[in-house]
Amino acid sequence: MANLLNLTWAKHCMYGLLEVDVTDAKQFIEDYKAQTGELLSFTGYLAFCLACAVDEDKAVQAYRKGRKQLVMFDDVNVGIMIERKIGEKRVLMGDVIRGANHKTYREIHQQIRSAQANLAPPSTKMVSRFRSAMLLPWPLSRLVNVLLRMALRSDPTIPVSMTGTVGITAVGMFGEGQGGWGIAPVSHSVDLIVGSTAWKPAIVEGRIEPREILNLTVVFDHDVIDGAPAARFTRRLVELIESGYGLDEDQPALPSNTGSGAARPEVAEEQETNSVSV
Repeated sequence: MANLLNLTWAKHCMYGLLEVDVTDAKQFIEDYKAQTGELLSFTGYLAFCLACAVDEDKAVQAYRKGRKQLVMFDDVNVGIMIERKIGEKRVLMGDVIRGANHKTYREIHQQIRSAQANLAPPSTKMVSRFRSAMLLPWPLSRLVNVLLRMALRSDPTIPVSMTGTVGITAVGMFGEGQGGWGIAPVSHSVDLIVGSTAWKPAIVEGRIEPREILNLTVVFDHDVIDGAPAARFTRRLVELIESGYGLDEDQPALPSNTGSGAARPEVAEEQETNSVSV
């Protein structure tokens, strides 16, 4: 993990520290468990909402190619970290929910549960070779790091194929009931860092009520995304999460256009513009 983080070139990140009302979503998950005995994945629900919000504004998952070009992707592939139990140990491993913007919440939930049970397909050969390269002894590791950084910078489809176009890391499960936001290095153009939930007083329709509030950090690559589009995207993401969108209906986030997951053939030239961050 340390070697992988070293591959991330210096990014100018924007951090948004949010308090999101997840009372309705959490209540639905608890009621579903009481009725069926199955615990739905809350991280899967956040991945579903993230995919939906990104699908409405795919510019937020653009990636730089060199200094003057951006590569756009059609599918929203959500990279997540999953803790698996192997023997007596718990191991953190990465997984990618490919085409998440064309999947229902239940389909995303099932993929996460399958990965946790180690029923997911094994890593591709490319990912295995990448992991082996990351574990080479010094100074070979330093040389590989430099070469890989150049390759990733010149062709963003390489990291996207392994880690997804956007990402979620959930650390809140280890601090339930304790307030706080996560701040961590990121590798995507958009990342969510899921903190803990806690009951707090909130105003609902003019009344003060106890609500379950999630501490959520949203991180943007400011080299790709300006402040105003980031604010609009964040507002839409919060609306989806708080509304409980997609919980009680098996429908994709949005209709599929291509389902290819490939980068668009055109590469947009970067334009010199004056932007104002808000």
